[in-house]
Amino acid sequence: MLHCFGGSVLSSLMLAEPPVAFLAKGTNILLASSVWYFVFYCPQDVFYRCFAFLPIRLLVAGMKEVTRTWKITAGVAHADSHFKDAWFVMVAVGWARGAGGGLISNFEQLVRGVWKPETNELLKMSYPVKVTLVGAILFTLQHSQYLPIARHNLMFLYTVFLVVSKVTMTLTRSATSPLAPFEAALGHIFFGLQKTPSKAKGEGAASPNGSSVCDRSSSEQHRDSVKKRQAKKTE
Repeated sequence: MLHCFGGSVLSSLMLAEPPVAFLAKGTNILLASSVWYFVFYCPQDVFYRCFAFLPIRLLVAGMKEVTRTWKITAGVAHADSHFKDAWFVMVAVGWARGAGGGLISNFEQLVRGVWKPETNELLKMSYPVKVTLVGAILFTLQHSQYLPIARHNLMFLYTVFLVVSKVTMTLTRSATSPLAPFEAALGHIFFGLQKTPSKAKGEGAASPNGSSVCDRSSSEQHRDSVKKRQAKKTE
């Protein structure tokens, strides 16, 4: 339930509303419980195998991205009703409503007895969390009338981008974010981020067997010193 309704829980906490308000919608609770039961306890995993079929999986993935758009817009509008023209609040609540399952994943893991701090979405964001943040910013600008585009047109364009990118990533089995080139360009412009310099400059060039030039020179010096000592003893 925390993963399914994480956006509702997180956004409610941010706006000082009851975090259990999602329990009032019995239909959603029954639907989530039914899906959970059939996924884990259906005989012969028939339910899971049906949804693992590629066409059905693509359809479900596309439907999920459509609901993401509606969650973001609902979160932005709900935040504006509490804090008029508060940009940061609107972005934060829209982001939480659309990607709450990812943002609350650490707490959800802690409840299940699994603690993985390295998977913190605030420190290392996944693609859904990133694209939801971008959507929250866009819809906040549009809601404040700073983005000259109609709401339904922005929803259509954003949803098409989400569905196309998700379907493409599923078909190609790629985990690379479509936003990676833009992130690299912006990081280089604003923070001067560059590629990691070659290790050969700092540590010396490595030989085929794994030893470096510095290691070789030190070993050769040691051999020379041993030979000189032996020569002195013979003299």
